[in-house]
Amino acid sequence: MVSKENQQIAKQVISAIGGQDNVVSFAHCATRLRVVVKDRSKVDEEKLDNINKAKGHFFTAGQYQIIFGTGIVNDVYDAVENEGVSTTSKSDLNNVAAEQGGLFQKAIRMFADVFVPIIPALVATGLFMGLKGLITQPQILDLFGLTPKAIPTQFNTYFSILTATAFDFLPVLVCWSAFRVFGGTPILGILLGLMLVNPALPSAWDVAQGNAHALMFFGFIPVAGYQASVLPAFILGYLGAKFEKWIHNHIPNSIDLIVTPFVTLLVMSLVGLMLVGPIFRTVEQVILHVAEWIVALPYGIGGLLWGGINQIIVVTGLHHALNIVEIQLLANTHWNPVNPISSASIAAQAGAALAVGLKIKSSKMKQIAFPSTVSALLGITEPAIYGVNLKFIKPFIFACIGGATGGFLSSILNLRATGMSITVIPGVLLFLNNQLPLYILVCLVGFGVAFGLTWVYYSKKSFDDKDSDMISAKNNPTDTTNLPVNNEIISAPVSGSVESLSKVNDPVFSNETLGKGIAIIPKDDKIYSPISGTITVAYPTKHAYGIKSENGAEILIHLGIDTVNLHGECFTSNVSQGQTIKKGELLGTFDYQTLKKKGYDSTVIIIITNSDEYSSIDKVTEGIVSTQNSLLSLIL
Repeated sequence: MVSKENQQIAKQVISAIGGQDNVVSFAHCATRLRVVVKDRSKVDEEKLDNINKAKGHFFTAGQYQIIFGTGIVNDVYDAVENEGVSTTSKSDLNNVAAEQGGLFQKAIRMFADVFVPIIPALVATGLFMGLKGLITQPQILDLFGLTPKAIPTQFNTYFSILTATAFDFLPVLVCWSAFRVFGGTPILGILLGLMLVNPALPSAWDVAQGNAHALMFFGFIPVAGYQASVLPAFILGYLGAKFEKWIHNHIPNSIDLIVTPFVTLLVMSLVGLMLVGPIFRTVEQVILHVAEWIVALPYGIGGLLWGGINQIIVVTGLHHALNIVEIQLLANTHWNPVNPISSASIAAQAGAALAVGLKIKSSKMKQIAFPSTVSALLGITEPAIYGVNLKFIKPFIFACIGGATGGFLSSILNLRATGMSITVIPGVLLFLNNQLPLYILVCLVGFGVAFGLTWVYYSKKSFDDKDSDMISAKNNPTDTTNLPVNNEIISAPVSGSVESLSKVNDPVFSNETLGKGIAIIPKDDKIYSPISGTITVAYPTKHAYGIKSENGAEILIHLGIDTVNLHGECFTSNVSQGQTIKKGELLGTFDYQTLKKKGYDSTVIIIITNSDEYSSIDKVTEGIVSTQNSLLSLIL
């Protein structure tokens, strides 16, 4: 039975998104409604911000996400469905959103799907380069009475292994990931990638330096190793996966195991070495030279342009495609001049968000702005962009100006990182050489300019009342029983490593939109109740639980990110909604290792959804935690 209140909320939602006729598809997960619309121009985002019980909204991956919280989102979804709106599963909705994006957005998503999984290896390599740069500095060595010449050969060899392996075998990583994304057998992708860098071929480095000659096939096709190449491996991975699937569909099952890998490797090795490789290495070099030309424009103009548009590119979703530029720069030059410029632009978004948080009257916006600032300083700008700066437009523009200023300074100072993908505060690890003070200066300039412009603007022009009151700070509890709220100690529901909520790779959790809490990187597959109380939510997908404690704390336990897409696969549940449970009882299990193999983030997130009722919520442990160890202290 849909309540009158939820019926009214459903009508507000439908009106805000442009009516039923503007809805392509509608779904929900544990905490938010997810909507794909036909025409974004028909969506009234001010109405979205004023929906009763909603904690906010943002647009990402082709869909609007309206945040309600556990329990409430189910009731609102039912009410929307009762109004006759077309609904679907979340995984199907994601596919619809991707289709809505058009060919260009599909291509960007395709690049992201291939390159994002290999970035951790390149991040680690960049950190190794930075560490080597720090240790081998003459000033550091002098502290131990050493000089660079005194470093043992074995030490240099070991660091060469750490810093060169990922880039020397980059085609292997790219080809593996492409096969995985495009539906091929990943092991065949690995083999094809290894063929591109086989030591029997003259290496790309030796040919480039004139120390060796490429092998000439048929008198006009030059063939050499493709060390540090990206595009040839990407194209070969795409073609190889499609070709393998075609063979699967055209031969009898009885010989598939023998014929398919044999023919795939034979044909694609020839195509890769003699056709795809020579052509796309040339294309790759053109892209690299264009990127280097832009960044190296004189008088700091390159940094000014790149820093100014960097976060605009993030808004469009095209930033994943830029990974290929940074990867190629590092692979060919071992330096990344783009990273410090990006860091300045990200720090600028943090500066603008902080100024908004300090100036605005709305307590709800303050609750979004301050955590978003921290998130941006850790390199994640989406919460600051979508949750704060773009809402008021001017702060985003000021942040772009700050990014341009910091980028200009970075170019003038010729700053270059040793790696990629970590920025601002974590990014200092890529500058552990004599560049570190200059890197900090560049980030401070980007932050300061954006903060200063935003502060001065809103000192002269106050936020409108409708802006300061646009989102109600209160969210009604999911359980209607009026239990008294008292001090509480929340225990760990799973064993693992404690992490700050700001590090969670989901802006709804990381910016504390649903409430304060903590995260755990799991080391066990069993989930136990952290308190005694009542199960308020037990999802059929078994990926999240809502519990109200005997002392009134409302807790959401969310297992992994986007794991609702698995429809219960990898999860078991031992409880049901309305059930009374004691602290330490088994809620269920989840196969976190299989989750990671499937590409999901397995982080366990613990949120206190009625955080507003407590004066402080503090973690009481660090590092490794065991099940039922004290985790959070809730004080009225």
